[in-house]
Amino acid sequence: MVDDGAQPWHHWKMKLMSALLIGVMVVTNALAGDASDRFVSKLKLTPELTAVVAEGDFEARSIGSFSVRLYSSQAAEPGDDTTFFVAGTIQDRDGYIERVTLTDLNGRPAIVVIVRCVGTGQYLSARAFVFDDRSVKLSASVADLASNADAVSELKKAAAKSK
Repeated sequence: MVDDGAQPWHHWKMKLMSALLIGVMVVTNALAGDASDRFVSKLKLTPELTAVVAEGDFEARSIGSFSVRLYSSQAAEPGDDTTFFVAGTIQDRDGYIERVTLTDLNGRPAIVVIVRCVGTGQYLSARAFVFDDRSVKLSASVADLASNADAVSELKKAAAKSK
């Protein structure tokens, strides 16, 4: 057998596989870094009901979607409050979720999601979601509020007008 310095095919195949694996690990780590910056919040609504509000996976922080999901812990182990999905909704967003709060909206408890636009005006928008032990639905929304507005108060005013 003559040694012409050529490497056997399996050697090149192993090098290619190693390079691809390293590339996948780098991309996965980069995506995981982006995902860790996204907004995710868990709210205990009642002793048996938990809400999770989260910006969409792998989306830009400045635009995309968010979800409001309800979970029942009625049949769950203690401390396991997000195993049994009950209901949810996905909404678009123009900005990033600044905060989530609970409020009374026309006599009903509501989850309020406040979004801040990343443009020059830093405008606010807010959406209120009413819920029960089987459903969650959008009840009121306001947009293009001044950057220093009280979004919850504006949302309550809008909900009262539409009543």
